[in-house]
Amino acid sequence: MRTRLLRWSPLAPATVLLLLFLAGPIGYCVFIAFTDTQLTGQASASFVGLANFRRAFGDPAFRNAVVLTLVFTVLSSILGQNTLGLALAGLMRRASRPVRSLTGAMVITAWVLPEIVAGFLLYTFFERRGTLNAVLDWLHLPTQNWLFTLPVMAVSFANVWRGTAFSMLIYSAALSAIPPEVTESAEVDGAGGLRRLWHITLPMIRRSIGTNLMLNTLQTLSVFGLIWAMTRGGPGNRSQTLPVFMYDQAFLKSLIGYGTAVALLLLLVGAVFSVVYLRLMREEV
Repeated sequence: MRTRLLRWSPLAPATVLLLLFLAGPIGYCVFIAFTDTQLTGQASASFVGLANFRRAFGDPAFRNAVVLTLVFTVLSSILGQNTLGLALAGLMRRASRPVRSLTGAMVITAWVLPEIVAGFLLYTFFERRGTLNAVLDWLHLPTQNWLFTLPVMAVSFANVWRGTAFSMLIYSAALSAIPPEVTESAEVDGAGGLRRLWHITLPMIRRSIGTNLMLNTLQTLSVFGLIWAMTRGGPGNRSQTLPVFMYDQAFLKSLIGYGTAVALLLLLVGAVFSVVYLRLMREEV
C-alpha cells in the first residue's frame, strides 16, 4: 500500500489543481443549471429541478441554435478543415521547399491569430463594402451583403480559414509516417492517385483522421468570438449557434441558470461526438 502511494504521490499536486480549478467550477455549473439564478435583480436563487432543461427543449430559439451548431460544425470542421487540411498536407509533400515554406507560413499565421482578430479580419472581407465585394465588382460580377444573405456560410468559411492549419499539421505528420515502399508498390501495380488515396493512404492514417475530427469538432462546437465579431448571431438568429445563444441568455438577458443549462447541453453534444469518433477509431478497417 505504501509503495502504491509513493508511486502516485507525484501526481497529487496536479490532481489537486484539477479538482480545484476544473472539477470545482464544473460541479458549481451543474448546480446552477438546476436553479433560477439571474445575473441581476434577484435576492436569492431557488432550486427549479429540470425546469431549465424543459424550457430549452421547448424553446424554438434553442432548437434553431442546435441545428445551426450542427450545420456550422459539419461545414467548417468535418468537411472544411478536415478535407482542406488533408489536401494541403498531400500537396505540400510534392511541392518544392520554397512553396512548402510559404504555404505553411500563410496557413499557420491564420491559425495563431487570436479568434477575435480573425473574426474582425473576416468581417472586413465579407462586409458589404469589404474586400470580397470589391474584387467581385472589379470583375463585374454581382455583389451582395454576405453577412446578411449567407451568414452561416460566411462564419463557416472564416472558421475553415482560421483552423485548417491544425488539420494540415496532423496529416503532414501522419503522411510522413507512411513507408514510401508501400506507395511505390501500389504505383508499380498500376494504382492511380485516387485509388492509392482510398485503399492505402486513408486506411493507414485512419487513427489520425479520427483524432483530428474529434479535436476539430470539439473546438468548433465552442467557437464564440469568431461568430460574435462577424455577425453577433444575426441577422436575427440566423447564425446563432449554441455558444452565442448561451451568452445571449446568460449575460445579455441575465438568465444565468438557463444559460448554464444550455452550456451543459452543449457539453453533452460534444460528448456524443467524442463517443462516436472513439468508437469509429476502435473499429478494425
